[in-house]
Amino acid sequence: MAVCELVTSARSGKPASAAPGGSNRGHRRGGIRGRASGAGSILFVCPGLGSAAPLRRSTCPEMRLRVLLYWPNIVGYVRLGLVLAAWAAFNTPAVFVPLYSVSAALDGVDGWLARRLGQTSRFGAWLDVVVDNLGRGMLWSQLFEWGWLVAALEWCVFVCNHGSRGDQWKESFSSSPALIQAIMSNGFRTPLGVWVVSGLHILPVWLYACRWGFLWSRWIQAAGTLLLAAGRLLALSAEMWCIWTHVGRLTGDEPEEKRT
Repeated sequence: MAVCELVTSARSGKPASAAPGGSNRGHRRGGIRGRASGAGSILFVCPGLGSAAPLRRSTCPEMRLRVLLYWPNIVGYVRLGLVLAAWAAFNTPAVFVPLYSVSAALDGVDGWLARRLGQTSRFGAWLDVVVDNLGRGMLWSQLFEWGWLVAALEWCVFVCNHGSRGDQWKESFSSSPALIQAIMSNGFRTPLGVWVVSGLHILPVWLYACRWGFLWSRWIQAAGTLLLAAGRLLALSAEMWCIWTHVGRLTGDEPEEKRT
């Protein structure tokens, strides 16, 4: 097996820490060793591809394969398959509900595995949101003719957050208005955050249950819909803020010669 090795910086020649805690052990697992370049970026040389050309971490086949096969990401692939199967069985509640429910339950498992096994990755953070968006988008577009608008909005927010804020987007709202900070506080692990996330994730499932008569009481249907819809509107305020700030970054990053 070809072993990926990092190029030593011409300036410092010091090894880079691979793990967040500063340990170099993360690079040595699986035969991958690393050093940092003078610019602070980590460069790999893969013998299988020719040692003359330094490669960034994401272009090293061995490293990419390892990330793709992280256990949390495998859970993400399973979730994706369940969502697609549920989509095909949308009009058969006896099949749809178990498939979608298992996918939703696994949403918490991948994050726990990532922390437990030390297998967090930018790809895993991206995949998690992609599967969430596909599931909700499928529900909204099947429930209502205008449901695609909700799905389109959520994908637009996805592009804004992961395009400018990166995989740590949840922790990038320190300078936002008070309401947005309150919503995003502690990674949504507050009463307000739980309300917003419930409106985002549970409202389309609730509406599906209402359509198929799973909720026998109209009062329960109305109360639950109002409560979840209010949470979804709060989520909308955060979504619009994300889009607005992303547009601000795009328009503010124009080269100086274009401004003049």
